[in-house]
Amino acid sequence: MTNGPAVWIGFNAFIVLALVVDLFVLHREARQVRLREALFTSAVWIAIALLFAAALAWFEGRGPALQFLTGYVIEESLSVDNLFVMLVLFSHFAIPEQYQHRVLFWGILGAMVMRLSLIVAGVALVNALHFMLYVFGAILIWSGIQMFRHAEPDLDPDQSVGLRLLRKFFPITPRLEDGRFVVKRDGRWWATPLLAALVAIEFADLVFAVDSVPAVIAVSRDPFIVYSSNALAILGLRSMYFALAGVIRAFRFLHVGLASVLVFVGLKMIVHDWYDIPTGVTLAVVVLMLAASLVASRLAPPAKAKFPPG
Repeated sequence: MTNGPAVWIGFNAFIVLALVVDLFVLHREARQVRLREALFTSAVWIAIALLFAAALAWFEGRGPALQFLTGYVIEESLSVDNLFVMLVLFSHFAIPEQYQHRVLFWGILGAMVMRLSLIVAGVALVNALHFMLYVFGAILIWSGIQMFRHAEPDLDPDQSVGLRLLRKFFPITPRLEDGRFVVKRDGRWWATPLLAALVAIEFADLVFAVDSVPAVIAVSRDPFIVYSSNALAILGLRSMYFALAGVIRAFRFLHVGLASVLVFVGLKMIVHDWYDIPTGVTLAVVVLMLAASLVASRLAPPAKAKFPPG
């Protein structure tokens, strides 16, 4: 079922419909997203992911459903790192809360297109060149070690590759222009801080995709399962941002859990030829690692803990 064109067309049609309703119905006017709305929307997206897993189990069996759920949990957890970057970028460019949803909408739309390209390329590489499993595994282990060693990444928005490219083509206005991404002045187009933030978020997601896409490929080599788990996790990322933005820094050991997940999944890829860790075991280990980091964040004295990236 997952390889049929009707499934791909139907799934992407649902994604487009959800995005259209989001932008032109629910958020037609720029406004602040309240906590209650963000929590409700996050719950809806999680419910959709669970229903999708149930549909996979019904039509395809327990194996593909477990692969999807594991990929979804991994992608959703690794996306938390994106939240820290979004906080920094929105603060740096002084983006008011009523415009943040619009930036995230277009940022996530671009991220989905980019992820699809990376997923197709990544799966094709692994299928054509078996040793790429070891390369991807090594990348994940290295990324996990780096995340563990450096809880706070060196993030300078002004030095973003995307922002430097943007400045080569457009000057950037010093302030917002009524929620517009570009404005025309004296016959010349100018980018606004909204576009600058959007470009910086897109390029930051590209960096994160280098970890998250191979991590899900470690669970499944079915392009549709890898893509659908990525897509549904990313779609829920906006609501998660508004739900957790105010408290995300309280989870000060979450980066340890995320680093552990990356190392574990990387090892799973490397030892695959000798021992294939069952998907159910992978899901359980990932959930336990994340849960342990969250519990430690709540129990440890604040003065003795390091804050995660952000």
